[in-house]
Amino acid sequence: MAKSKAQHVVPRSGKWGVLSSGASRASSLHSTQDEAIRTAREIARSHGTELYIHGKDGRIRERSSFGNDPAQPKG
Repeated sequence: MAKSKAQHVVPRSGKWGVLSSGASRASSLHSTQDEAIRTAREIARSHGTELYIHGKDGRIRERSSFGNDPAQPKG
């Protein structure tokens, strides 16, 4: 099975898009960032991947992990 890709919430032509890592096209477009975040969070949670939320400037402003986070302490 192929590894699921992280989800990104990014600005797209005056809207907010949800993209999988490496994709050039958004899987969905939303009128607000909050709507896009809800959709992307649901996808990331169901696939056990990362969620990256970008600001209007395109820079990552928040990150959430819904899978095996390598930074988590073991034990």
